[in-house]
Amino acid sequence: MYAIITTGGKQYKVVEGEAIRVEKLDVNEGDSITFDQVLLVSNDGDAKVGSPFVSDASVSGTVKGNGKAKKITVFKYKPKKHYSKKQGHRQPYTEVVIDKINA
Repeated sequence: MYAIITTGGKQYKVVEGEAIRVEKLDVNEGDSITFDQVLLVSNDGDAKVGSPFVSDASVSGTVKGNGKAKKITVFKYKPKKHYSKKQGHRQPYTEVVIDKINA
């Protein structure tokens, strides 16, 4: 059984027991969280597709922790103008362990 949820402007395929990294949420480590924007629920080939969301479906999980992703380097450069700018960025995330898919 799996579901497709949307959070933070992105869509994620979730399975019970797996950990996913979503855009940072304002929750503490160990708290439980419920995602109610479920786009699709599939159970052994039987799929329920919402328009836009599946009614009476939700996904619950436990927050494993918050953190930052690996650093990426942003470099801007304009030739012949003596302009260059180097910048780094680390995207914050929240790691969630999926406990149950309610459909």
